[in-house]
Amino acid sequence: MDSARKGATRNISGTNHYHVLLEQELADLHGKESALLFTSGYVSNWAALGTLASCIPDCVVLSDAGNHASMIEGIRHSRAERHIFKHNDVADLERLLKHIDPDRPKLIAFESVYSMDGDIGPIREICDLADKYNAMTYLDEVHAVGMYGPRGGGIAEREGLMDRITVIEGTLGKAFGVVGGYITGTAALCDFVRSFASGFIFTTALPPAVAAAAAASIRHLKVSELERRRQRDRVAKLRRKLDAIGLPYMANQSHIVPVMVGDPKKCKWISDILMERYGIYIQPINYPTVPRGTERLRITPTPLHSDEDIDRLVTALSELWSQCALSRAVA
Repeated sequence: MDSARKGATRNISGTNHYHVLLEQELADLHGKESALLFTSGYVSNWAALGTLASCIPDCVVLSDAGNHASMIEGIRHSRAERHIFKHNDVADLERLLKHIDPDRPKLIAFESVYSMDGDIGPIREICDLADKYNAMTYLDEVHAVGMYGPRGGGIAEREGLMDRITVIEGTLGKAFGVVGGYITGTAALCDFVRSFASGFIFTTALPPAVAAAAAASIRHLKVSELERRRQRDRVAKLRRKLDAIGLPYMANQSHIVPVMVGDPKKCKWISDILMERYGIYIQPINYPTVPRGTERLRITPTPLHSDEDIDRLVTALSELWSQCALSRAVA
């Protein structure tokens, strides 16, 4: 009782009623048998990919070139054979799959929404290749859960593809507004990771209050479309305003609006002045997070941003763009 009260690892008296309820909510969200909680989205990717790829005998991992650092670290940690396919390039993925023994275990790791460019992975096409070449699939929905799909299950739910994914991973720290990460899949797979992942076994469980808050957030977003509809409206409004003043941004089908600066010093300066002079916080994204020459301000409007907030941001950007003598799109 004492260790449970103070907090402990999940496998040694650290599992609370609220952890169980949250895992049930997450499994239901993604249409899976089971779910497993971790302390963050980073840890869930690192631990799950590292465990699956290392403990499945002779497993080979095929990883999208744009995958998050946590996925890369997990795959690297596994020491399994790995191949990198060109970002969102199903032809390159198939080229690699063709050269792997059909009976060898294969795991394709990719994301739904890629956070820096805001582009969306070709989930259906990758699932088709997985079926054709007898491969498992691991989908990171971190930047999509809560925001896409009729119940907030992500892009795979929106596209009706959740049942075709072996493992769906997500976070509680973005749209759900709390902290933590998770994977969902079959009961056997989740129990396998629970039993062998050091990132699960040897760390303190999430506080029960956090688990309860996350479950409440998930339950709400399963039935409320208001927040998702409002965010889509905010994103569309921001893009229209940027178009009107000719500020270049990377076009995509997600909620992420990367405003392209293309100069690391100017990108940092604009970010600093936005905060100091206008009270607007937007983080500059420079190398090594993105390639040199593609420096940007990464904007993600929320449902709570007002018309006035967006107008103020666009006016400030326009003024700073002129001061930096940056080019604008030709109308």
